[in-house]
Amino acid sequence: KLKPEPFKAIKIGMKDIEMRLNDEKRQAIKIGDFIEFTNTESGEILKVKVINKHHFSSFDDLYKSFDKSRLGYYENEIAHPNDMTQYYPQEEINQSGVVGIEIKLI
Repeated sequence: KLKPEPFKAIKIGMKDIEMRLNDEKRQAIKIGDFIEFTNTESGEILKVKVINKHHFSSFDDLYKSFDKSRLGYYENEIAHPNDMTQYYPQEEINQSGVVGIEIKLI
């Protein structure tokens, strides 16, 4: 599931790194797998292919490794790793690490 803005960024070909906690569910994702993202408001579905996985100990490290547009931010937006703490508690980030799932729209 994705909120409308990151969903749109993938749909228009801007966002190609999906940031997630590296929990058991994300550890099971393999390069070559397909993922379906559902827009939380419209129910629209996008299908993507996993082309790489980038592992980091923190969102701070992940944000430093990619241009902000690849993460779904527009030029006029400030990209800040703390944005991800609205989704994941810091304790879980410290325990599991994070993953940047590099995707290609199908």
